[in-house]
Amino acid sequence: VQLQASGGGLVQAGGSLRLSCAASGSIFSADVMGWYRQAPGKERELVAVIALGRSANYSDSVMGRFTISRDNAMKRSYLQMNSLRPEDTAVYYCNMKRSRGWTYDYWGQGTLVTVSS
Repeated sequence: VQLQASGGGLVQAGGSLRLSCAASGSIFSADVMGWYRQAPGKERELVAVIALGRSANYSDSVMGRFTISRDNAMKRSYLQMNSLRPEDTAVYYCNMKRSRGWTYDYWGQGTLVTVSS
């Protein structure tokens, strides 16, 4: 199983991007789908996670600007990013976890988001 993250790119401050994460192969529904990011010289940090029941949590830095969603049938997650800031510049990684029955913890390869001022 592989996760493919896409949708990154270069955008001006105030702009928007939509990231997508797709799982290939046969897997049971993830308990949690999430997006993380790692800026140069910094540790990877949580951006947003969404549970199977679609309850979501966000880091304080993106609350109100980013929205995470998921499509269980298509094994995909999305991160809609609005009002982007230069400090949002990072490599964004998607993650899918399942902690019951057939457990797994998969990561995507990362997609670069660059926000210019």
